[in-house]
Amino acid sequence: MAPRRYKNLPHPAAPIHYPLALRSHLSRLQAPHPSPVIISIVAARCLAGAGAMAAASSSRASLALLLCALLIALASAGGSPLSSTFYDASCPSAHDVVRRVIQSARVSDPRIPASLTRLHFHDCFVQGCDGSILLDDDLPAIQTEKTAPANNNSARGFPVVDDIKAALEEACPGIVSCADILALAAEISVELAGGPRWRVLLGRRDATVTNIQSAKNLPNFFDSLNVLQEKFRNVNLNDTDLVALQGAHTFGRVQCQFTRENCTAGQSSGALENLDQVTPNLFDNKSYGNLLQGRAKLPSDQVMLSDPSASTTTAPIVHRFAGNQQDFFRNFAASMIKMGNISPLTGKDGEIRKNCRRVNKGY
Repeated sequence: MAPRRYKNLPHPAAPIHYPLALRSHLSRLQAPHPSPVIISIVAARCLAGAGAMAAASSSRASLALLLCALLIALASAGGSPLSSTFYDASCPSAHDVVRRVIQSARVSDPRIPASLTRLHFHDCFVQGCDGSILLDDDLPAIQTEKTAPANNNSARGFPVVDDIKAALEEACPGIVSCADILALAAEISVELAGGPRWRVLLGRRDATVTNIQSAKNLPNFFDSLNVLQEKFRNVNLNDTDLVALQGAHTFGRVQCQFTRENCTAGQSSGALENLDQVTPNLFDNKSYGNLLQGRAKLPSDQVMLSDPSASTTTAPIVHRFAGNQQDFFRNFAASMIKMGNISPLTGKDGEIRKNCRRVNKGY
């Protein structure tokens, strides 16, 4: 089957492989899109070193200036080792396999697209997009992230991930990582629910460890705006990313214990409520309209409008997205690409798990 092709979709920068001599400089550039300040600092330091060389050797100075130009170009591009064509040769049917399993699963479980999208979020915010959220307890070596407060009895969809992995192992054994399964599943889930499409960067490898402390610090339904902003900044995501990614709360369901109203009389704490009462299974911009009317289900959503500091930070973005669904879609796709580029394991780091719930033998 021919690899999936896209037209007119948000396109990540082409992958760039850094020369060994530049890696120590580039290690400081953690953001997918480094700020002009960082680029200026790198350029200034590099050019200063080249100027010092000029007195000793004009040829060495020329080479240094060439390397500086390359370094600045790389810093400006924010290159990624991931690629949207990573599996074109090794597993060209990967996207279609993932899509087929999700389409089948959503017939009996309309919640599954939202659940799979959330798994990708909660994976990337803990030590990067490396599939660590999928690991079960295997004590003493592995303590699962699934029991962290933000995930416990909340994160779901793991059996569907197992089904996707089994189907991919049949189609292309040992090729597609569990971390990439989550990235693909999120894009396909959003698309199937009526949301935007984007080119998914691929080539992640799977973690062989979990990070419980980081999992305990995931964005929380009851976080204040400044806490949410800090948690997003810690993974190089800005206010636009925050508002756009919170827009994923346009579909799916939530336990009433996490809502602004809490549970009504007679409801158990685990009783489910639609995040959007009008179009609960559609990916659209209705959640921002709910915010403007003061009807957001989650406290962490409503603070993007009600917090005293929101008027100069997140509120204008909420208003923008509420009035323009295509603007929201474009920004959501861009933020998903950016989030998916948080600290991926590539090359020889990590592994390609045979079972997403267990590290391979030998680790």
